[in-house]
Parts: sequence; structure tokens; C-alpha cells
Amino acid sequence: MRTQRTWRFRLPATFYGLSEDYKMGVYEEFFALKYHGGWSFFEAYNLPVAVRRWFLQRLVDQKEKEKEQHEAAMRSAKHKR
Repeated sequence: MRTQRTWRFRLPATFYGLSEDYKMGVYEEFFALKYHGGWSFFEAYNLPVAVRRWFLQRLVDQKEKEKEQHEAAMRSAKHKR
């Protein structure tokens, strides 16, 4: 005869690993490095977290700078007409 076991403490699944939200955030970081920077998955995966975050922030800063330059060029071209 088999009895059902009752656990004394019911811990959330995140206790034993990373939450789904955290994993999806990390995958988004990998995607950004792959898509915009040409990194391989394994290169991004093996970066220390602090270094990976630095590269991502630097990528954001660069894209914002490019956007500002593009907008300035568009304004300049509009005024020349």
C-alpha cells in the first residue's frame, strides 16, 4: 500500500532555480548582444554578468547617440528644402 506524502514546507519553485522572468531577461540580453553586436550565444553566455551588463548599457548608449544624430540630420535636411 502506497501513501501520499505531505511536505511540511511548501517552497516556491524559484527556491530551486531561477524564475522564468529572470531567465527570459537573460535570454533577451543574449539576443541583443547577438542581434546588434554579432556575439555568439556561447560568447554572451560565458561573459561575467557585470561585463555583459556593461556591454548592454554601452550598446544602449550607442544606439541613443545614433538616434540623436539621425534626428539632427533629418531636421537639417528638412530646413534646407
